[in-house]
Amino acid sequence: MSAGTFVNLPADDLDRAVEFFTALGFTAGPRQPGGESAQLTLGGATHLILHTPAAFAAFAGAGVCDTATSREVIVGLGVDRPERVDALVDAAVLAGGTSLGPGQDIGFGYMRGFRDLDGHQWSFLHVPG
Repeated sequence: MSAGTFVNLPADDLDRAVEFFTALGFTAGPRQPGGESAQLTLGGATHLILHTPAAFAAFAGAGVCDTATSREVIVGLGVDRPERVDALVDAAVLAGGTSLGPGQDIGFGYMRGFRDLDGHQWSFLHVPG
């Protein structure tokens, strides 16, 4: 079975969110009809679909959660080396995100997290092969 990963998230300011993730190396694709959603590709079959809050609520069939008080998802993305983990989180911070602290040896790999412009929690992870 061939499958891709599609992470769907709301974004208060769609243009700023696309700029943020582009600064992390995502490739922006064409906007969805109506301009309420945007697709970005990290690589291969890993995609991020950003929606305005109204479009996300309609798509999800539920309201958007408050990222200051809860987490609807934590997205973890694998990278090829530990140095890349730090470089990507540093890029996220430079683009306006918030670091969740220093990198951590988690026993089976190295991880470091951040929150994007809308408070969604992300982490980059290197697991040696």
